[in-house]
Amino acid sequence: VQEKKIFMVQGPYPTIRSLLRARGWVERKPRSAGRPLEQHCGNQKKQRLETEPGDDSDEQGEPSYLVRNRAPNFIWTHHLGAVESQLLQQDYVVNHYARVGAFTTKEGLCLSLQNLPWIEQADHNTFFPRCYRLGNTDEREAFIEDFCLTAARSLLQLALEKAGGKLLGTEQPQNSNKGPGESHVSHSMTSTAGSLLYPWLVEEALEVCEQHLGILGHQDIDRGTPFPCRTCIDWDRFLQNYYCVAHEGAGLVLSRAQRQQCQDLLQRLAEQLPQLGMEGKFNVWILKPGAESQGRGIICTTRLEEVLQLARGCTAPSVWEGKWVVQKYVERLLTIFGTKFDIRQWFMVTDGNPLTVWFYRDCYLRFCSQPFSLRHLEHARHLCNVSVQKWCKMSPDQDPRVPPDRVWSSKQFQAHLARLGRADAWHQVMVPGMKAAIVNALRSAQDQVGFRKGSFELYGADFLIGEDCQPWLLEINSCPTMSPSSTVTRQLCANVQRDTLRLVLDRKDNPTCSIGAFELIYKE
Repeated sequence: VQEKKIFMVQGPYPTIRSLLRARGWVERKPRSAGRPLEQHCGNQKKQRLETEPGDDSDEQGEPSYLVRNRAPNFIWTHHLGAVESQLLQQDYVVNHYARVGAFTTKEGLCLSLQNLPWIEQADHNTFFPRCYRLGNTDEREAFIEDFCLTAARSLLQLALEKAGGKLLGTEQPQNSNKGPGESHVSHSMTSTAGSLLYPWLVEEALEVCEQHLGILGHQDIDRGTPFPCRTCIDWDRFLQNYYCVAHEGAGLVLSRAQRQQCQDLLQRLAEQLPQLGMEGKFNVWILKPGAESQGRGIICTTRLEEVLQLARGCTAPSVWEGKWVVQKYVERLLTIFGTKFDIRQWFMVTDGNPLTVWFYRDCYLRFCSQPFSLRHLEHARHLCNVSVQKWCKMSPDQDPRVPPDRVWSSKQFQAHLARLGRADAWHQVMVPGMKAAIVNALRSAQDQVGFRKGSFELYGADFLIGEDCQPWLLEINSCPTMSPSSTVTRQLCANVQRDTLRLVLDRKDNPTCSIGAFELIYKE
């Protein structure tokens, strides 16, 4: 008691309990179980089943009884709401901050990053796929314009691809073989569209993209050009014909002049639009409930009408859980053995004033259970969350080199990159990009978070990697799961918990002690 070594853990964290007891700490049991916690974070059902040798909740029965009326000096819990309010008024260490939803919910992150240009000389479009809150009228209108413009750009890319290195005349275009950078999509030219040819569709797409480029370069100020989505083009008709070309295999006529125009225009657009390189040709968007986790309620779609139908149900101010965000899907992504993966990257904040951020050098990859394809949009191919993939069977078409438990360590990934001749990509492109994205996300939400001196919080950021090895931030999770879903995560989750206690406890008494794989990446 005199050494202030009383701790309280709410939840089944056996590693934390074991490490604290080994340091001579005594556990004070929570007074009540409180409300259910599994809804707040991680795969808690699995965490409840997590066991460790020698982890006996009654191991410290008598010492725990003796400190039952003492306030704990260290609290580790699933979420801040589970902590007795009177404890938060004391100078005790807690593993959460208040109001972190400003960057740990999909809606909060979408909104906060809009403030980034006012805080940092950084553009969130270089690391965060553009995102819109469908419950906000202005953002919904902006999304509709974005969807239409992206369809026009996608059509130009399709037109070039369908040319296949040869100019298309009136004959029906043939399929081209998948090459490097291809998005694992095949299209049959026998379609419900009857293999129609659209000689005017490319011309309309060129006109729209040229107008948009002028706006991006502020050339419209003098001549008063209206926004492309508000021109005389019939967008309903354009989109329906685009769907026929992109998803049903209808043909296009591309003249020699148009081909050169497409190439030149896309090149100029790429200089203005940092996300054009990840867009692809199929205009896929992903809808997410704004405050959910574990992949719940997520839908991938290529149809504007499907997005708008959902939007109509989330405009009521009283509906919080029903709020949706829609985000551009990263179509041109790096795959491993033809399979989509994402990266779970831990980081920790130990102070909000000055903002102090630590990056964990070890992370892990999560694979999907079926080969990547943009022709099929089911969850098994596109959502890497463990809570989603655990219900999916491995496809018989899956490359046998994909690990059976669908998890790799970052060290395994680095070895894979080395075999591909891209060994430098991890340390020179991916890691610096992830660090910058994390810091920028925190900086954009900093003024909204209820930071508390002495407390800390461990987060899990999820990233996709583009074909060019650039990381794209998808979301940031508060209270990332510590339940082991594989041999890799069993070791890494134990390590990050060990190093967290080293950083927030041991380092106070010994500033030179080991903090494991944590490294300081930002301090104001």
